[in-house]
Amino acid sequence: MRLLDKFKKKGVEESPSEQPKRAPAGNGQRKVMVLGLDCAPPEHVFDEYASEIPNLTKLRENGAWGKLDSIVPPITVPAWMCMMTSKDPGTLGIYGFRNRKDHTYDGLTFATSWAVKEPTAWDLLSEAGKDCIVMSVPPSYPPKKVNGVQIGCFLTPSNDADYTWPKELKGELEAAVGDYIFDIRNFRTDDTDYIIDEAYKMTEQRFKTADYLLSTKPWDFFAMVEMGPDRLNHGIWSFIDPNHPRHEPGNPYLESLRDYYRYLDGKIGEILDKHVDDATTVLVVSDHGAKAMVGGICFNEWLASEGYLSFAEDIPSEITPIDKLPIDWSRTTAWGDGGYYGRLFLNVEGREPEGTIPASDYEWVRDELVDKIESMVDHEGNHLGNKALKPEEIYKDQNRVAPDLIVIFGELRWRSVGSLGHGSTYTFENDTGPDEANHAEQGIFIMNNAPGGPSGELQGLHLYDVHCTIMDLFGLDPAPGALGKSALRAN
Repeated sequence: MRLLDKFKKKGVEESPSEQPKRAPAGNGQRKVMVLGLDCAPPEHVFDEYASEIPNLTKLRENGAWGKLDSIVPPITVPAWMCMMTSKDPGTLGIYGFRNRKDHTYDGLTFATSWAVKEPTAWDLLSEAGKDCIVMSVPPSYPPKKVNGVQIGCFLTPSNDADYTWPKELKGELEAAVGDYIFDIRNFRTDDTDYIIDEAYKMTEQRFKTADYLLSTKPWDFFAMVEMGPDRLNHGIWSFIDPNHPRHEPGNPYLESLRDYYRYLDGKIGEILDKHVDDATTVLVVSDHGAKAMVGGICFNEWLASEGYLSFAEDIPSEITPIDKLPIDWSRTTAWGDGGYYGRLFLNVEGREPEGTIPASDYEWVRDELVDKIESMVDHEGNHLGNKALKPEEIYKDQNRVAPDLIVIFGELRWRSVGSLGHGSTYTFENDTGPDEANHAEQGIFIMNNAPGGPSGELQGLHLYDVHCTIMDLFGLDPAPGALGKSALRAN
């Protein structure tokens, strides 16, 4: 029996059909449990899979719920931290997994927990004396001091790293539950069975660890993020979505994501049954949704063809990352970065070392690029519907080094490809490995057992509201400058 079949069988058998029994009420003080499901789409949780995920559905039907608007652009880092601080990416100064460290041409650096300067919900709760358990909420490597315990996120380099606060917790976890699984290593692969099997392993270990911590550590606040939905969405979306351009009817993986959600729901049911009492409010949230990805826009190929990006010698025919190519900065106006959205940077006199755009022409050049980007067509000549956004128009602040333009290609059905050598503006093979889905603009929000809170479907929820809701549940004020509102006061 393959590992996948074993987990599928176990998940179906363990998913209860009724509302899980709750443990007896404790001391009556409010507790809050946040279950984060990275990239879980409302279409699956609220509709398509609802009858087969009884625990999530019962939480929703007996509580308040709604679609949760994500940030622009909807990307894991910084979305989870925007959720937990109620601040936008510009205020955090984190515009994606990778960010410019300064205005030189030295490339991009990865975001870590040290980039987060705004107080999170657990920072404020720790100050208020609440015991906190925080598991893998990105970006949380290296883990920071908290009044309780914290485990690093998928950005943790390996199990050799110090991935817990306090440090000695690592040895305790390894002895009690084994090695923690942060992510599916090398998840961009054509080996579909590998992706699926590893997702089950990761989820099994994540919830095993959660159960151990909830059973052995004091807690008022618990938060965890499970990466399984995200990794499966990116790996198998074309198999499960009949509207995906590469979908093959009758493929052997057609029900694989549904089966995983049934298993995931069973693990959630176990946690609820064992650790949630009448004094506990449960929130289930996702940072964004998912949608089929048609292909990639070769951003730098396009910028070069339009005369904005120049090289000191011919571009090689093989696909090459832009940072490996000899850019002629003295003749370059703009360059871009790859990812689920595009970031465009301008080469400005007095700002970049070899800037070519006079400061007085900055807005003129930027507006010209906005017009050209938003006028782009796809490989069949159809208007793409791109959006080229100025950070100052969508964020309250722009800390650290913001992109000059944030580009959403094809309503997020196309990703940005930063490498060159494709020979075209369009590609249908991802330069960082196979990927079948992009992120969508809305995630999920479920709130169950919130004293005095609303019930039924809520409208107008935003990711920023989660921080404010958590603080309100404890009777505490949100962080100064919070952008959200408490869902307890919705409708």
